[in-house]
Amino acid sequence: MPSSVRFLTVRMFSLLLLFIHLRACHSSPFMHPLCHEEESHALMQFKQSLAINESASSDPSAYPKVASWKVDGESRDCCSWDGVECDRDSGHVIGLDLSSSCLFGSIDSNSSLFHLVHLRRLNLAGNNFNNSEIPSEIRNLRRLLDLNLSRSSFSGQIPAEIVELSKLVSIDLGFNSLKLQKPGLQHLVEALTNLEVLRLTGVDISAKVPQIMANLSSLSSLSLRDCGLQGEFPMGIFQLPNLRSLSIRFNPYLMGYLPEFQSGSQLETLLLEGTNFSGQLPESITNLKSLKEFNAKKCYFSGVIPSSLGNLTKLNYLDLSYNSFSGKIPSTFVNLLQLTYLSLSSNNFSSGTLHWLCYLTNLNTIGLNQTNSYGEIPSCLGNLTQLAVLKLNQNKLAGQIPSWIGNHTLFTSLVLGFNRLHGLIPESIFRLPNLEVLDLRDNLFRGTVNAGLLRSRSLVSFQLNDNNLSVIGNSNDSVALPKFRILGLAGCNLSGEFPSFLHGQNHLEYVDLGQNKIEGHIPKWFMNLGNLRSLRLSGNKLEGALPIPPRSTIIYQVSDNRLTGEIPQAICNLTSLVILELSNNNLNSKLPQCLGNISSSASVLDLRNNSFSGDIPDAFSSDCTLRAIDFSQNQFEGKIPRSLANCNKLEILNIEENKINDVFPSWLGIFPKLRVLILRSNRLHGVIGKPRANFEFQRLQIVDLSGNCFRGKLPLEYFRNWTAMKTIYKERPLYMQNKLSGEIPVQLAQLNFLEVLNVSHNVLSGPIPRGNQFDTFDRTSFDANPGLCGKPLSRKCGNGEDSLPAVKRDEGSAAYPLEFGWKVVVTGYASGLVMGVILGCVMDTRKYEWLVKNYFARWQR
Repeated sequence: MPSSVRFLTVRMFSLLLLFIHLRACHSSPFMHPLCHEEESHALMQFKQSLAINESASSDPSAYPKVASWKVDGESRDCCSWDGVECDRDSGHVIGLDLSSSCLFGSIDSNSSLFHLVHLRRLNLAGNNFNNSEIPSEIRNLRRLLDLNLSRSSFSGQIPAEIVELSKLVSIDLGFNSLKLQKPGLQHLVEALTNLEVLRLTGVDISAKVPQIMANLSSLSSLSLRDCGLQGEFPMGIFQLPNLRSLSIRFNPYLMGYLPEFQSGSQLETLLLEGTNFSGQLPESITNLKSLKEFNAKKCYFSGVIPSSLGNLTKLNYLDLSYNSFSGKIPSTFVNLLQLTYLSLSSNNFSSGTLHWLCYLTNLNTIGLNQTNSYGEIPSCLGNLTQLAVLKLNQNKLAGQIPSWIGNHTLFTSLVLGFNRLHGLIPESIFRLPNLEVLDLRDNLFRGTVNAGLLRSRSLVSFQLNDNNLSVIGNSNDSVALPKFRILGLAGCNLSGEFPSFLHGQNHLEYVDLGQNKIEGHIPKWFMNLGNLRSLRLSGNKLEGALPIPPRSTIIYQVSDNRLTGEIPQAICNLTSLVILELSNNNLNSKLPQCLGNISSSASVLDLRNNSFSGDIPDAFSSDCTLRAIDFSQNQFEGKIPRSLANCNKLEILNIEENKINDVFPSWLGIFPKLRVLILRSNRLHGVIGKPRANFEFQRLQIVDLSGNCFRGKLPLEYFRNWTAMKTIYKERPLYMQNKLSGEIPVQLAQLNFLEVLNVSHNVLSGPIPRGNQFDTFDRTSFDANPGLCGKPLSRKCGNGEDSLPAVKRDEGSAAYPLEFGWKVVVTGYASGLVMGVILGCVMDTRKYEWLVKNYFARWQR
């Protein structure tokens, strides 16, 4: 063998031996340091200070990592323990990940956790630390880069010592009951300048977002959701070069605007839901090329949605619902082919069809309720094979339900209520196996629906209210109905005794069986439903005593029935009640004294048109929350209860047609929100004195004092106070059928403070009074009253006079211009015009009852 070859062979063999030796040395336990004994001991102490409880972690993949930790045998090296990470060179514990480990107990200042001073990463998320505070000893972990204590039931103030962890790059303290006020957010940001991830979801900050946050150039993820933020959000944060995720949802007092976005933005997630952000979406939103999720639900954005939004082709989640967007839905939306979730509900879009949706074949959820959509439901939507949620309610959709819907087995929610759909409901819809919500209310459907056809065991909301349907129960007792939580069968021709197919529906929470033909008594088994929250049985033929629902009930409506007897004392136990409506029955006797108990929770109390007698209980609680009270058309006596003064949120008070014997309740004038005061047809008496302050009854829009025994004159100052009757209503008139007749009272000409009076489009007759402000009104104030004559109209009066002269004043009439000898009704009509006051001496006061009912209806939605 040549010497050169022999030398090369020896050389290669030597190198091979060296490689084997180095590999053996590297894998030797002597070259890989064991866990330090004091750190192993600290970890075991930490384990022993806590309990393992499976309910402590809600994550379905959770398991107790510490259960495998042991200090003997082959597992004695803590560097091999589950969730423990050691430095390969020093052997120090540098990482501890015990997230979702079913840990339960408290962490206090003596915890051995804080002996692990070499920690760089600490993750205790998804456990239950029993509302313990974060100890100030966390300052010992000065090498921490990542800290995650989210969803672990910590509480109290975040310790000020956390700002000493100056190396922190990522911090997540969200979904706890924590406060960040000492230090505040500004102090935290000033101290932790290396932050890349800051997540404080649900932490009570209750402060402004500091401008300095726009200097965190490394920030990639910021979550300040539900933190009580205030003031204006710094626009510079949107421009941070590395920002990928921004969530400031559910901060209703946080104002802001979207900036002009620059090209190169890294934003992937932008969540603004439930903030006070307003203005328009900028055209430059097209520069957010990486945006995948955009949620601006329930903000105050307006204007036209820019067509450039359709260029964001990576979007998979878009929610712009509950804003004030106008114009057309951009046609460029057909380019958003990656969308799986789309909601544009409750905006002011101009009308359009739904055919553009057919291009978005990846959609799982469509929310387009109240978007002014019309036409038929496109058959091409049947090609959206992933579609599970379809919400198209409150539109102008016509036609029939397309047959493909009944074959779409993925459907979990089908909401088509409040449209103009007609025809039969395909039975195949009732057989959809995964359906959870079916809402077909307020359409023109006809035919008979057999509830026994329902096949989905998951169906919790079933609403067919107000169609031309007849619903029949389950004819086969062997076929069990789903367990409903929401059941709406109002106006569904249910007749005879109470529906027996509801027997066993012990999950019911919201029930509407109103406007049917149900007779007889309400069965006890139904009123014992423990989860009941809202029960509407109005408009039936129910008889017997008033049954009391469970204490959980918040809405109880049984008006327009044939119920008799007194109100049981047990009703006072319904301390969660918000709406109680018992009107138009045959209930009688005195009201229970304890009825005032519910006034600390209720908003609406309606006992109208029964036969109640005696005094109205003077027991309204000091924390009264009532906003609408109607005790009218009964036989109540005595005085208006003075404890009613506790109800300073009151907007409507109607006690007409009773036997109330009292003076004018001037003390009600301090109510800041009182809009409707109806005292008609009682035994009220005496002189109405001048108001003691110029803010009395300042929100009043309807006042009816007719049919009483008042004497003297109505003080002029009240008319000056009733400024709410000058409100401009831009909406559609609330009632234009309800019209004024007779002559315009000449006393109105004395009201020299009256800036605007418009009585057009009525059936008034006779001459128009002259003098003072009446001489400044133009003809439009009196248009469309065929019987009116005199200036400023061109039609002259038959007596040769252009109009009636103003009533001469004497010393008394200057301060008291309106006599009580005629029916006094002062009404601010919501007629779409600026109104001063309207007085009709022959006006039928029932003409404003429609408006009163609408006030009540507001609290029933």
